[in-house]
Amino acid sequence: MGHSALQKTLTQAARRALAEAEERREHYRQQEAALPREIGGRGGKEPGRYGDWEVKGLTSDF
Repeated sequence: MGHSALQKTLTQAARRALAEAEERREHYRQQEAALPREIGGRGGKEPGRYGDWEVKGLTSDF
């Protein structure tokens, strides 16, 4: 099933919700891009944002 075939079955409200979600994602991407890059970090998303820290599959709460 192609992308265009899927859109034909969506209601107007569903299309509007998808468009709003894409706007939020784009806003989030712009905010992420504006943050300074971490130097010497372990990579990935900032753990403080999620309230836990994961290393080698083990998670610890702050």
